Amino acid sequence: MKRLLVLPLLLALTGCATVHGERDPRDPWESFNRGAYAFNTDFDNAILKPVAEGYVRVVPQTARTGVSNFFSNLGDVVVLANDLLQFKLGQAASDFSRLVWNTTVGLGGLIDVATPMGLTKHNEDFGQTLGHWGAGPGPYLVIPFLGPSSLRDGSGRVVDYSQFDLIGNIKDDTARYTVIGLSVVDIRAGLLRTTRLVDQGALDPYLFVREGYLQMRQNLVYDGNPPAPAFDLDAFDDLPPDEPVAQ
Repeated sequence: MKRLLVLPLLLALTGCATVHGERDPRDPWESFNRGAYAFNTDFDNAILKPVAEGYVRVVPQTARTGVSNFFSNLGDVVVLANDLLQFKLGQAASDFSRLVWNTTVGLGGLIDVATPMGLTKHNEDFGQTLGHWGAGPGPYLVIPFLGPSSLRDGSGRVVDYSQFDLIGNIKDDTARYTVIGLSVVDIRAGLLRTTRLVDQGALDPYLFVREGYLQMRQNLVYDGNPPAPAFDLDAFDDLPPDEPVAQ
């Protein structure tokens, strides 16, 4: 679930719906958010991206896959907890089986044996749980060091990390920060190709990421079937009539 930063970049369109300078009601804190986005970008360019590129160069692909699988398996604990909170009992049974198989036969999650068995990887978190029970996303929010979020999803992160995430419950500070650091590097390594697309194709990278994030979260809350946007036919009342076609 920590790969929530991947999908916003893939789902967003280069030509975003709003023009810079216009206020979007979903983003009332745009001034702060742009500052946080710039800070995160500078921090990424100076530290995270070079470390991730070095990680990819030095660590073999097989080992990197094992690391990704390990953190994905830990994330399934959060997914399972939120399955139950949303009363998705069938999905919870599948995710519990996935967790058991990968933790045991998969050597602590290093090998993903569950996916070939047909146990699909799901994505649930407490922000989605709040949305499932009717809570709106609230204002869009860029969190320093963490990236795009919303008032609802940011609050959900706090709950997930403090209550369900096994990494957050590691008592030894050194061990906890080491695992968190490796997790961050693993996530950033997986984003290298995607962020290059943003840098090369987005007219306004901030809007690119924002639109993609909001679309992605809407899609996740509704399990891939978000409600269609309202279509206001009254907006066409003020359009001029069609000009007659010359014969």
